[in-house]
Amino acid sequence: MLIFFLQPIAFGSWLPRIPDVQNFLALGPAALAFALLGLPCGTLLTLPVAGRLVEKLGARRAIWCGYIFFCVAVSLPGFSTSVPFLFGALLLTGSSMSFLELGLNVKADRVEKATGTAIMSRSHGFWSLGIMAGSVVGALLAGAGIAPQWAIMAVAVITLPVALFAAGKLPDYGPHSVTHQIVPGSKWKMPSWTLLGISLFVFGVTMTEGAIADWSAVFLRTLFNSPPAEAGLGYSVFALMVASGRFGGDFLRMRFGAVSLARLCGLLALLGATTLLLAPTTVIALVGFAVIGLGVSVGFPLAVTAAAALTDRSASNNLAILSFIALNGFLIGPPIIGFIAEHFELRAGLAALIPFLALSLMLTGRLAPQSKPILKTNPESGVPGVL
Repeated sequence: MLIFFLQPIAFGSWLPRIPDVQNFLALGPAALAFALLGLPCGTLLTLPVAGRLVEKLGARRAIWCGYIFFCVAVSLPGFSTSVPFLFGALLLTGSSMSFLELGLNVKADRVEKATGTAIMSRSHGFWSLGIMAGSVVGALLAGAGIAPQWAIMAVAVITLPVALFAAGKLPDYGPHSVTHQIVPGSKWKMPSWTLLGISLFVFGVTMTEGAIADWSAVFLRTLFNSPPAEAGLGYSVFALMVASGRFGGDFLRMRFGAVSLARLCGLLALLGATTLLLAPTTVIALVGFAVIGLGVSVGFPLAVTAAAALTDRSASNNLAILSFIALNGFLIGPPIIGFIAEHFELRAGLAALIPFLALSLMLTGRLAPQSKPILKTNPESGVPGVL
């Protein structure tokens, strides 16, 4: 949980500095949106080979190496002198993040299997706390007038030795394959309508998460002329509520059921988005960010549970499709907002989230538990957890 907390702090410190880099490079919303595509593109390019690398290195060594690579990469965007430089720096950041996070999830899954203790959901809650802490630190450093490149690098340098020390203390439970086990005789086929519904549900959730991460500080700086420290609070509040929802998500799901919980959260996400779009002041906008964060907090964990429970194919295949579509939500959301804002304004760009959140709300029924036969041998016993 400490390592999950430490991993996103340096990246979180980058988020409040996006407006500073935008101003330094004199970028319009569309140009900034293009540059921000580097992060998800790096993730998409790395995912196909990351599994083999983690398998070859082992989860603990992958975490150790991944942290070093990540701390170097995440320091680069602040030094950007052009759009291609910023795109390339974010490409490397996304690549290192996907590799490191895979190692984290594989290790957390092995701890669960070896100890019989469920820690994945709480670990991800600590990840949300980490990115919130990073965004707060980034906002404070911005308020102190420290240049983005030196501020982000300082955060990365400070967290790196602590993370490496903690990674070295992780127990070794022996070799486990991180490749997906294949059920004998299984063949590729089109995803079921239920899986597509679940994937489209989570698409709206991840699209919103990516949009808030990339545009919250720009939104507050542009519309309310918020100072750098205050502009960074938008994502901090959002991440805090995401973490809060995830820590309580397991209990609420058991108490009220996945569908009811998803519908309540979907309504909250729409309410938060509407509040944000109509906000006359910074304080009201921060309330909007908070409500959106609570609304999208449990969407992805609920979708993972629902997809893994489907019986039409192996859980690994279903989760691979779900993860790919979810990742495309992160990829598509920020540039859509940027291109709309280029021709209208940023409020209009963020308004594009509402139809996708409404679609997610309509598809919450797809999260209803599916009956699953009990197997004497579990073909998914070696499948690692999914971020």
